[in-house]
Amino acid sequence: MTESTTNELGWMLDEVLRVPEALHAILLSADGMLRAHSAEIGRDDAERLAAGLSGVQSISRSTAEFCGSADTPWQQTLIEFAHGYVFLVAAGEGAYLAVSTTENVDMEAVTYRMHKLVDRLGRELTSPVRTDTGSFL
Repeated sequence: MTESTTNELGWMLDEVLRVPEALHAILLSADGMLRAHSAEIGRDDAERLAAGLSGVQSISRSTAEFCGSADTPWQQTLIEFAHGYVFLVAAGEGAYLAVSTTENVDMEAVTYRMHKLVDRLGRELTSPVRTDTGSFL
């Protein structure tokens, strides 16, 4: 079984949720595949959100020139809603970590916790680009 099938990294994502008002966490690949999810979000919802968040990251990355140069590397995206936030950070080559929170979260604490998790786990959070996308024959 693959990591995404067994959710082996899910317990590590739950550590980010120790920040009060943090709700859910998912680990996704650049192509929108779910790698892991926290305990409080169902697999179906996590898969749907992983696909959407990969698009958000792609759009964020494509607007780098707005900050001065098209070569500016993407690091993080923050989306604000009326009742909460979604934080999306780079988590290694081809991998991203997303966390949702309420509007009352300590934003510095959640981003600090996310970056510490990414730093600590390093290679385990890396999702290399898939090269074999041809037929299964």
